Amino acid sequence: MTQKANTVLLVDDEDHIRTVVEYNLRHEGFDVYKAEDGAVGLELARRVLPDVILLDWMMPEMDGLEVLTELKRDKSTAHIPVFMLTAKGMAGDMEKAFELGADDYITKPFDPRLLGRTIRRKLNGRMQVESSAPAPGASGAGRNKDGD
Repeated sequence: MTQKANTVLLVDDEDHIRTVVEYNLRHEGFDVYKAEDGAVGLELARRVLPDVILLDWMMPEMDGLEVLTELKRDKSTAHIPVFMLTAKGMAGDMEKAFELGADDYITKPFDPRLLGRTIRRKLNGRMQVESSAPAPGASGAGRNKDGD
């Protein structure tokens, strides 16, 4: 049985960023959807339900924080990990993004060749946590804090 490729939605208003990131992520085996602004990105996220969203902060019209807020407010997209991909690298900026629900924060410039590995590592860690969580309704009786 073959594993389906993970899907990534890249929302960034800079064409060269979208091109380079898409090339590198496809090379790493990801399916990539692209949006050039926040409104298109939000619509695509709701339609595609990607495994991860890479979201630029500074975009015209609807910025990344507005998109992040809407994604986390919508039950259909609230579970999707969102990685901010931005030039805003101050600690206060990161804190604000995390408070609104960002799962990771990658500052520009970044190495696009490492981006796929970073995403894969996060997704694999998330899947391990989800698969080790008790089934709904399970009491967890008989287990210590390490799950043994």
